[in-house]
Parts: sequence; structure tokens; C-alpha cells
Amino acid sequence: MSNVIEAKSQHVDAISEQLKNSVSTVLVDYRGLSVSEMTELRKQLRDAGVEFKVYKNTMTRRAAEKAELTEINEFLTGPNALAFSNEDVISPAKIINEFAKDHEALEIKAGIIEGTFTPAEDVKAIATLPNKDGLVSMLLSVLQAPVRNFAYAVKAVGEQKENEEA
Repeated sequence: MSNVIEAKSQHVDAISEQLKNSVSTVLVDYRGLSVSEMTELRKQLRDAGVEFKVYKNTMTRRAAEKAELTEINEFLTGPNALAFSNEDVISPAKIINEFAKDHEALEIKAGIIEGTFTPAEDVKAIATLPNKDGLVSMLLSVLQAPVRNFAYAVKAVGEQKENEEA
């Protein structure tokens, strides 16, 4: 096997591993974004721990087939980029969706969430969810509410007893 074919094969293997290992992958069409806008988007994603890569569509198709995620292949036309997150499911979708609101040229095409193909509409819906810290905070406030209400009731009963005695 020639060195070029071997290098391409290794590249496809690396992309396939990224597709398999990421908890969230978002496919976007970046056509129409300036270099400075792409740099700004990359910075926002990097700050959130999200890897943003541009690969050749043929390489991505082969990697998707290897990772058994062929549903994404129909969206691999034109200039595409992939945002990979190995930790946070919501971050890539949220950052890209927010960026797309100010930059109409950026289009979410599809996604892969925890190994399952996800259409663009669902990726945008995921982007509206709070992140993990926000969800934990919401859960804690829901769990804390009954205890807080019980404390208020006990305090009210105590105050009522004091008023009766006075």
C-alpha cells in the first residue's frame, strides 16, 4: 500500500474514532463566513472544550460508514465542518446555534447525539436546553422546595403559638 493511501486510511480511522467517542457531534455548513468569523466561532467552541474540524467529505463519508453512522452521509455536500464534544452533549449545539443567530451564513445540517443520528431541528431544540450545571441546579431547586416549604410551615406554626401565648 502506498504512503498516501496509508495516510488517508489512518485519517479516516481517526475521524471514525472521533465520531464514535464524542457524545455530541454537530455538522454545519460554514459557506459564507469570513475568516475572522470562523476564528471567532472556533475560539468560542475551543473555550467550551469542543473540537471544530473541517474534513474532506469523502473522508467523512468513509469514517461515517466505518462508525456505522451512514445517515449523516446525505448531508455531506458542500463545505462542511464538524464540532465534536467528548464531555457535554449540549455545548456544541448551543454555541453554534447562538452563533448562527448573528451569522445567517452558518447553517446546522445535522448531528450525532450519543451515537444516534439527529436531524437539524432536533439539534436546534437541544441547543435551547440548559447545560449540565443548569440542569443540576434546576434539579436541586426542585428537590429543595418541599423541605423549604415544610420549614416555612413549621415557622408559621411556631409564630402562631407565640402570638396565642402573648
